[in-house]
Amino acid sequence: MIKKFDKKDEESGSGSNPFQHLEKSAVLQEARIFNETPINPRRCLHILTKIIYLLNQGEHFGTTEATEAFFAMTRLFQSNDQTLRRMCYLTIKEMANISEDVIIVTSSLTKDMTGKEDVYRGPAIRALCRITDTTMLQAIERYMKQAIVDKVPSVSSSALVSSLHMVKMSYDVVKRWVNEAQEAASSDNIMVQYHALGLLYHLRKNDRLAVTKMLNKFTKSGLKSPFAYCMLIRIASKLLDETEGGHDSPLFDFIESCLRNKNEMVVYEAASAIVHMPNCTARELAPAVSVLQLFCSSPKAALRYAAVRTLNKVAMKHPSAVTACNLDLENLITDSNRSIATLAITTLLKTGSESSVDRLMKQISSFVSEISDEFKVVVVQAISALCQKYPRKHSVMMNFLSNMLRDDGGFEYKRAIVDCIISIIEENPESKETGLAHLCEFIEDCEHTVLATKILHLLGKEGPRTPQPSKYIRFIFNRVVLESEAVRAAAVSALAKFGAQNDDLLPSVLVLMQRCMMDSDDEVRDRATFYMNVLQQKQKALNAAYIFNGLSVSIPGLEKSLHQYTLEPSEKPFDMKTVPLATTPITEQKTEIAPVATSKLPEKLAPSRQDIYQEQLASIPEFQGLGPLFKSSEPVQLTEAETEYVVRCIKHTFARHMVFQFDCTNTLNDQLLQKVVVQMEPSEAYEVIHYILAVSLPYNQPGSCYTLVRLPADDPTAVSCTFSCTMKYLVRDCDPNTGEPDDDGYDDEYVLEDLEVTVADHIQKVLKPNFGAAWEEVGDEFEKEETFALASVRTLDEAVSNIVSFLGMQPCERSDKVPENKNSHVLFLAGVFRGGHDTLVRARLAMADGVTMQVTVRSSVETVVDVILASVG
Repeated sequence: MIKKFDKKDEESGSGSNPFQHLEKSAVLQEARIFNETPINPRRCLHILTKIIYLLNQGEHFGTTEATEAFFAMTRLFQSNDQTLRRMCYLTIKEMANISEDVIIVTSSLTKDMTGKEDVYRGPAIRALCRITDTTMLQAIERYMKQAIVDKVPSVSSSALVSSLHMVKMSYDVVKRWVNEAQEAASSDNIMVQYHALGLLYHLRKNDRLAVTKMLNKFTKSGLKSPFAYCMLIRIASKLLDETEGGHDSPLFDFIESCLRNKNEMVVYEAASAIVHMPNCTARELAPAVSVLQLFCSSPKAALRYAAVRTLNKVAMKHPSAVTACNLDLENLITDSNRSIATLAITTLLKTGSESSVDRLMKQISSFVSEISDEFKVVVVQAISALCQKYPRKHSVMMNFLSNMLRDDGGFEYKRAIVDCIISIIEENPESKETGLAHLCEFIEDCEHTVLATKILHLLGKEGPRTPQPSKYIRFIFNRVVLESEAVRAAAVSALAKFGAQNDDLLPSVLVLMQRCMMDSDDEVRDRATFYMNVLQQKQKALNAAYIFNGLSVSIPGLEKSLHQYTLEPSEKPFDMKTVPLATTPITEQKTEIAPVATSKLPEKLAPSRQDIYQEQLASIPEFQGLGPLFKSSEPVQLTEAETEYVVRCIKHTFARHMVFQFDCTNTLNDQLLQKVVVQMEPSEAYEVIHYILAVSLPYNQPGSCYTLVRLPADDPTAVSCTFSCTMKYLVRDCDPNTGEPDDDGYDDEYVLEDLEVTVADHIQKVLKPNFGAAWEEVGDEFEKEETFALASVRTLDEAVSNIVSFLGMQPCERSDKVPENKNSHVLFLAGVFRGGHDTLVRARLAMADGVTMQVTVRSSVETVVDVILASVG
């Protein structure tokens, strides 16, 4: 009786695999049947299939049991059944690495390989080459050479592919078969020609001249195999990339000529190669784009998909080059294959004009419900890019996205929409209220904790500054009543921000906070109690420090400092200034298109670049008394990229010292450098205390040497200095091939570019989400103001980017983006000066004949204010 599967079984796929519940021990027990006579080919075939299935599923076979099964299987060579024999070859290949003494079947395989049965010869060669090691390769070399030039294509292909695998094992032996491979490359069979070309390329790939000669030969003589043509195109584009050959190179002409090949596969490969070339101009792209345009109307779905996917990539860099295909792409929106339709729509979103946005949105909404979440995410990301391109169209996009939010969908899809809405809110202030309203509606029935907490954080940041902040409180408090602990805690934090920003809402917020203090979760209760006490003080400075702008310290750094503090009991209270600052502000990462893997494990916090440097420097005895690392600069190149020695410097700032780390690379293979040091001559009152040498710099192995400099204690305003740098070392000439150095060497030096220390090296960026509150918190005790004329600057954008990079401070409240068509702008900058002093700068910029700038600086210490104003002046 046939077992009846119900629909549930069918969907789960449980009924479709007859080998699903195989037991290894049971299969090995069944394998004893191999020893019976006469051999039953049908049953033996079934058992061999089970063994191969288990091996491919990752089942571990012990050496003894594998060897036993293997030896039992060798008995099956007595049978003349063709299918069984070929199954034996497969099993030999699978078991070659796990069982012992597999070479026992060598003679049987050699016999089959040289026999009269063509159906055995190819598989026998493949199996033999899997079990052969370097010592036995000589014995079968003669047979392999014959097989490569065999008239039977399957035998020749098997020999060529096996040779390719054996190149890794014994390159020198396989290299002797080049003449046979050359002969096979002129075969009429398309697969033999392709495999022969592959073998020839892998034998020569380390010799660029030989590869070039091979390319010239085959591009002139022509090939029958489209696969071989595709491989030639790939080799040619790789060579073009390596040699940085221009587009007037004969290789490029060859690739372009392949666009006129009669085989579609070759034409696509050539078009794809041209599109992916770096620095390709629109004129060079044109022939490839026109070929892809023809493919868009092909009856074959695979060609349409390939064309639209490649055009999508082109549209990222050269949208104007794809505009000519817009009509063909619009026809593909209604394609029955939803993957093609999605790619067509996202390409159009990249290339379309502002006037076509409304029409495109209507077309998308007609099919978006029919595609999978993965493709919906792609559409959302394309819309996000379009919003940045045409900010005026945000209302159309916002309505479309809000409708998508209401549809069913998984976490990644919803996250992409939420991220997109948040980025629109941040880029377009006028869209803030509609965006927040859509998000409030979404969290009413949002089942994803991560998204709910993210939206509550945004509401806490943006909501209090809207004209009617009270309307958001209902949505936030609903979360406290209805949601999980993490969401309730986030809602309490958001409520506190409303109370701190709006005095008229404070009484109501305090009442709600009291109710939160009765919560069942301790985190929610603690937060409510903490915020309740801070809000009741009604002090702006407290609100700024504890509600708006939390701690800006490195979390791994804080953990280490606290651990250190507990190990050494002390009367002194723990000082937050000893904790390294968070180096980069925590910004939302824009989601990349990537396969989604949702892991249940908590993500380990990766140490920041500065934490890594802190550990590296602390391990050097001379630097142990310098205290916590305050800031590490970006690497500064002190040599040109093509010079014989490459040197870059990273400036590490401490409270009273600076350490200069010089990463040096020796690019000369006939020299070994020893006792490498960079000598520094300061222009100001900076004092070089100590040099740490790089003991040895072999060819192409980077090494680091260090210079310790004391900052001037008597003049705290001396923050900038120029150092002239010279690299000194002992040279020992060496053999380029072996790397063996001579016994004696000679001293030499190499002059590097000057190194600048500026005010930015003494200031660490810190993000203050609420700049106004931070401004009030620091207070005006040490406030100073000056006006400057920036004569050389022509635009407000340029002025803003120059000030930000010069001072090395963090722009706040998105003030680094200057609105269009504005003649004035206010830039807010925040940072911490060396020694842990909060510093804030407000720069009012106005356009006249040049740019006039009024700078107001506030800090907790007067010296810092003077330093900043002096350096700007």
